[in-house]
This record gives sequence, structure tokens and C-alpha cells, in this order.
Amino acid sequence: MEQQAERAIVQRQLEELHRAVGSPGGVPDGRVVAYYPPSMAGQAQLFGLAATDIEGTQWEVGDAGVRFPLHSISKVFTYGLALEDNGREEVLLRVGVEPSGDPFNSISFDEVNHRPFNPMINAGALVAVNLVHGATKEEKVERLLTRLRIYAGNPDLAVDEDILAEQLVSNDRNVALSYLMRSLGMLHGNIEDNLYVYLAACSVTVTAAELSTMAATLARGGANPFTGVPALPRSYTRDVLSVMSMCGMYDAAGQWAYEVGIPAKSSVSGAILAAIPDAIGVGVYSPGLDRHGNSVRGIAVCRELSDRFGLHVFADPSESRLGRIVRPGRREEATEMYPSGDGWLPDGL
Repeated sequence: MEQQAERAIVQRQLEELHRAVGSPGGVPDGRVVAYYPPSMAGQAQLFGLAATDIEGTQWEVGDAGVRFPLHSISKVFTYGLALEDNGREEVLLRVGVEPSGDPFNSISFDEVNHRPFNPMINAGALVAVNLVHGATKEEKVERLLTRLRIYAGNPDLAVDEDILAEQLVSNDRNVALSYLMRSLGMLHGNIEDNLYVYLAACSVTVTAAELSTMAATLARGGANPFTGVPALPRSYTRDVLSVMSMCGMYDAAGQWAYEVGIPAKSSVSGAILAAIPDAIGVGVYSPGLDRHGNSVRGIAVCRELSDRFGLHVFADPSESRLGRIVRPGRREEATEMYPSGDGWLPDGL
């Protein structure tokens, strides 16, 4: 009975969060500066929010069942597979773990160590793809797909061939970046095949609910919370979450780590994956990007989870206000969201 009540509290909290962020005044006017692709401006109202805890309970609000491409979020899982295939030391020789301070598609490198700064920007992700084992591009794509299906708990996840075709014909910057890196000895082999694998992973479509399961898998140490099937060894999951926390939010990553403190990865599709270790995974989808290429509503959701719900990774566990039933012998203060008294917990708590 208590578990059911706790689940109901979280559902209500997420619904109120979704309503507050999605309202006309939920985010400051003018914060949205772009849509990707531009045609998504016609679907600006889409807003899906989902959360999955490490025990396998899931909550969905709004457009949590709408499919969208992973785009840059796929870099998280490509990096994980590269680590597993090669080991930490070998991967570090090829791609670093430092925030670049530059946009995700910048042509810049760590010149001291002769490698891309990190695997969450395009240059580093292309090297991570290069490190994934496989005799052919098709084998690499299939291996990545297999892992993504385990993370999401959906054996039917697939590459959207139409999205992939569009990506392949509008890919000049990544082509130039790849040939430059090969000329510098950072990338090896067939450039076109490597780009195909990279873009195929970006073109896999998921829902916000599936994205929250993928995040919860990371939060649970690499094992899917519903199936228990491991998607990544725990030691490498730690590495992935560490890089997400420092480099996952494009050139706003340092500010994100300082202010929000939740390991996360964004994509220009308008999605954000956020994983709070040993607790919960969150998936947000809302077109409408800020100047860094991050979802405006997704950023607002994560800020509230950190500020109002106490889910910053360095917050004291007692600060958490997600759920929070008052049990006999334990009294907890209910933190209100707004000075008006519109709280985030049921009346009487």
C-alpha cells in the first residue's frame, strides 16, 4: 500500500512539473532559438516526460510515447561499447574526457594529447565509433543496435532509414572533420563506413519512456531495471556517467555540472537523458532548442529536479523530495515549489 502511495506521489509531482514547464509562462520568452530540423517548429507543442526508477517503476506524462531520433544521445552508448571492446586505457589514448568548451560540431582537438577532447562531441564520437569492433559497417551497426535494445528493454528498436538517408546527404562538416582527423592519425580506415555507423546510431528512434529506461539502466550500474539484463559492465558505466556529467551538455557542460549536477546528455532532436546514480533515470522530449542546442523545456525540467527536488548528485540524500512519504516515527518537511503555496506534495504532507 505504501509503495502504491509513493508511486502516486511521484506521478502527481511529474504531472505538476510537466504542467508548470509546459505552460505559456513555463520558460522565459525568447529562450527557444532553433528547431532541428526546422520543420519541427510546427510541432513545438510536443512535450514528453518520463521517469524510471532502478527498481523498475515507470511514470509517463504528456507525449512520452512519441518517437524521435537519438541523435547525439547515441554517443553515450557508442562510448560505452567502445570502452567494453577496448578497455579504458586504450580508449583514453584515442579520445579524452575533458570538456572542450566549444560547440558540439567544432573542429578542435586536444593538441597536447593529440586526440579529440571527449566522446560527447562529434569529433570524439567519430573516434569512439571507429573503436567499436566489427568486420563491416553492418556488423558494427547491429552490435550497437543490440546494446541499445538492451538499454531500452525494447527488442524492436531500429534505425529509421528515412532519417539516416537525410543525415547522409547533409553531412559535409562531419565528412571534413573525419578526413582531417584521419590525416592527423586520429581516425583509421574507411571514412564513409565510419560515418555510416555514426549516423545510423544517431538515427535510431526512441520514446521519452524508453529513454528514461535507458537512463535508469545507467543509474542502476548498467543493468536494465525491468529485465535485469546487463547492457554495460558497472566499471564502464561509472566512466560513462562521469563523462556525461562533465561533457554531456555541449558547450554549457561546465555550468550544467555546477548548477544542475545531474549526469545528462542532450540532442538536437530536443531530447535529454538524465541519470541519477542508484536512483532514477529521466527522459524528456520537447523540440525547441537554446543557443547551445539543448531542449529548453528539457533544461527547465532538469533544473527543477535538481533545485526543487534535491536530485543534484552532490546533494545530501535527505534533500530529496521526489516521492517522500511521511512514515511513522519520521517527520519530513514538504518543500513548496512556489511561494504561492502550490506545493509538489499531496495535501497534508
